[in-house]
Amino acid sequence: MPAPVDVLAVTSTGEAVTFWVLGPLALVAALMMVLSRNAVHAALFLAAVMLSLAGLYAAQDAPFLAAVQVIVYTGAILMLFLFVLMLVGVDSSDSLIETLRGQRVAALVVGLGFAALLMGAIAGAVVQSDGTVAAVGLEEANAEGNVVGIARLLFTDYLFAFEITSALLITAALGAMVLAHKERTEPRTSQRELARLRFTSDHPWPLPGPGVFAGTNSTATPALLPDGTEAPDSVSPVLERRSAERAGGPDNPLPRGLPGGDR
Repeated sequence: MPAPVDVLAVTSTGEAVTFWVLGPLALVAALMMVLSRNAVHAALFLAAVMLSLAGLYAAQDAPFLAAVQVIVYTGAILMLFLFVLMLVGVDSSDSLIETLRGQRVAALVVGLGFAALLMGAIAGAVVQSDGTVAAVGLEEANAEGNVVGIARLLFTDYLFAFEITSALLITAALGAMVLAHKERTEPRTSQRELARLRFTSDHPWPLPGPGVFAGTNSTATPALLPDGTEAPDSVSPVLERRSAERAGGPDNPLPRGLPGGDR
């Protein structure tokens, strides 16, 4: 058994400064992530937590874990969550609805239990029987390099746990696909049916863009039809209402072409 290495004796000044800067930052970001009512803001705070953890890994001579933390978790998985939230459009009121009764209390109990288990595992790894804080086997594990040492442990001593973790991740992905799947109650509309609906509507042709064949490029300028008349559908109703409000009301709008009018 290799001799224990005193952790407090080998801690450098740079490592201590890195810990006291990134540690509180990760803690504050984690609290803000839990307390945030907006899902997008919570995802951004989670990104700050992961980046802080990557810095702590790098300070502990674990460059492989730091790179994986940034590339895989922060750069791929978390950004995927953020893109999905932005595309789906989750409102802030959704987080206030508790779909499962007691989930907040259960999450608090499970979180405290996980924290106790994690602190116990760390204490058992670095605290010796005489009460001193020391790490055993760190130099031997990184003798061939951090990446080689992690690969050797993963595919030898912890191969079964590694494969079980991969199976759990695949199961979670399949479960998400099953939960997100929705049965179609109506048949899918074909291209022929879409074209038929378009030509039977009031506007079978595309709406003209604002300012087409006009003397100005303003979005409030209506387009001109082939006969020279104005196309009323080419101007947004929002602009018309705004022009009427600036003119003093819908009953007294400014004429077209004057400052403040529709043009």
